[in-house]
Amino acid sequence: MTVTAPRPAMVKKRTARSVMSSTGLYVALGVATLLFLVPFYLIIRNALSTDPDITGEDWKFFPTDLQWGNVKELFDDPSVPFAQALWNSTVVAVLHTLGTLLVCSLAGYGLARIPYKHANKVLYTVLFTLMVPAAVTFVPSYVLVSSLGWVSSLRGLIIPGLFSGFTAFLFRQYFLGFPKELEEAARVDGLGYWGAYWRIVVPNSLNFFAAISVITFISGWNAFLWPLVIGQDQSSWTVQVALSSYMTAQTINIHLIFMATAVSILPLVLVFVFLQRWLVQGVAQTGIKG
Repeated sequence: MTVTAPRPAMVKKRTARSVMSSTGLYVALGVATLLFLVPFYLIIRNALSTDPDITGEDWKFFPTDLQWGNVKELFDDPSVPFAQALWNSTVVAVLHTLGTLLVCSLAGYGLARIPYKHANKVLYTVLFTLMVPAAVTFVPSYVLVSSLGWVSSLRGLIIPGLFSGFTAFLFRQYFLGFPKELEEAARVDGLGYWGAYWRIVVPNSLNFFAAISVITFISGWNAFLWPLVIGQDQSSWTVQVALSSYMTAQTINIHLIFMATAVSILPLVLVFVFLQRWLVQGVAQTGIKG
C-alpha cells in the first residue's frame, strides 16, 4: 500500500489556518480579559480619587494625586464601623462555610451510602426545597429567629443558612462516584459509617470540599438581604450592609463607596486565587450521576 505524502501547498494552507485560528482565539481571550478587568480598574481608580475626579468631565486614566488617605478615612468614619463589619463578615463567612460543609456533607453521604426504606422520599424532599422561592420562607425564618432572640447577633446570621439542599445534592452526587472498595476495606477494619466517612471519605475528597468551600464562602460573604434584616444594630453589620450605608436618600459618598468596595472584594480575590485549582477540579468531579 502506497502512502502519498501531503503536498507542500496543502501543508502551508493547514498551517495558515492553524495560525489564524490560534490568533483569533488569543485575540478573543485578550478582549474578554480586558472586559473582565475594566470593573476592577474602575473600582481601584475611583477608590483613590476625590469625588470631583470621579464625577468631573476631564477623565484621567489615574488621577495625578492619588488619595491614599481614603483608606484611613474609611476606617476612621464614626458613622460606619467598617472594621467591625469586616470582622463580622469574616466570622459569618468562615463559620457558615464550615457548618455547611459538615451538615451538607453528612446529609449527602447518608443519602448516597446509608440504605434505608425512605431514602428516595428524603432525597425528593431535599430536591423539593430547591423549588421553593426564598421569599416564601423569608418571613417564617425571621419570625423563628426573632422568637429565639437571635436578632442583631451572629447566631441569627449564621445558623439559619447552614443547610443547603443544593449543596447536599452535590455532595450526594459526588459520594455516589466515590470508590466503595475503600469504604468496604474500612468496614472490614471495624469502622462504621461515621468512621468511614471521617477517616476515609473526607481525606480523599479534599479537592471537592475545597471547591464547595470556595462557593459557600463567596455566597456567605456576599449575602445582603438576610444580614440587612437581622443585623439591626451596627455592631452586627456585615460588609455588604456597611457598603449600603454610604448611599442614602440624603447623601452619596462616592469615593468611600469605591474604597469600601475595593477592600471588601480583596478577601474574595485572595480566596479564589489560592483555591481556584481545587475549585475547577472539585466542580468537575461532581458528576451528575443517578
